[in-house]
Amino acid sequence: MQQKTIKIGTRGSPLALAQAHEVRARLMAAHGLAEDQFAIVVIKTSGDQVVGSLADVGGKGLFTKEIEEALLGEEIDLAVHSMKDMATTLPAGLTISAMLPREDVRDAFISLAYPSLDAVPAGGRIGTSSLRRQAQVKLRRPDLEVIGFRGNVQTRLKKLADGVADATFLACAGLRRLGLTDQITASIETDVMLPAVAQAAIGIEIRAGDEDNNALTGVLNDERTALCVTAERAFLRILDGSCRTPIAGLAEFDGDVLRLRGQILSPDGAREFSTVKSGSPASAIRLGEDAARELLDRAGPGFLSSSPASAT
Repeated sequence: MQQKTIKIGTRGSPLALAQAHEVRARLMAAHGLAEDQFAIVVIKTSGDQVVGSLADVGGKGLFTKEIEEALLGEEIDLAVHSMKDMATTLPAGLTISAMLPREDVRDAFISLAYPSLDAVPAGGRIGTSSLRRQAQVKLRRPDLEVIGFRGNVQTRLKKLADGVADATFLACAGLRRLGLTDQITASIETDVMLPAVAQAAIGIEIRAGDEDNNALTGVLNDERTALCVTAERAFLRILDGSCRTPIAGLAEFDGDVLRLRGQILSPDGAREFSTVKSGSPASAIRLGEDAARELLDRAGPGFLSSSPASAT
């Protein structure tokens, strides 16, 4: 298809690189291209340089800003992102051309001492800087202590091994992509811990109107994943969700019906509102918007704006 070197922009974390390599492998298989026709371009983002709370310096978009600038500046041809990191409104001139088939959406409970969250004794320390996970843990186990726990997958596993916490959570999808499923103590079903919006989904971003790269990447699009993530991102957009609010959402297919579950929580887990909406795949955006508006109405004014800053 294209003879020039195709430049794929990505963050430099092991997980981000694994995702970029997966996209490259799929493009090679789809178009009969050789590996040397691609270049993986590592771009350091603002989020990679933050020491404290992500939300204190901007929340969502911190892991994509510099990559998107490189894409707009034609320094790269396409970008590979965890859709969970993407702002709900893309910069002008950019579009998502494809989403890969979604991985396991569940959160993984990881502990060297306890087989499950329910088995952690009262007063146990749970390490997570995700406000969503913090609130969900406190909803289920208000007797546990939640402590901050930032860093990439390897950093968090090391902190756990060093005894900083009794247990932590990571996304099953990331561990699977890194070949680290042996680190999973238990996969938490989504009716116990609803995942973050777009968790486990990889998106490919290109310049709007770039017909060559749209043709190149569009063949990788998994329509069902794209529809589910579209519904979830519509839900998040209405809630104006960022890294500052405990929000969870998951859309799945039940036969030919699209089913969206949404949840908002107070940071201390004391208050929780959830809903389920179902409809046709064509109504994905409306399902997300309707779910968000219902929860906003039920929670009342100021529920989300009262949340303190933290990370998702």
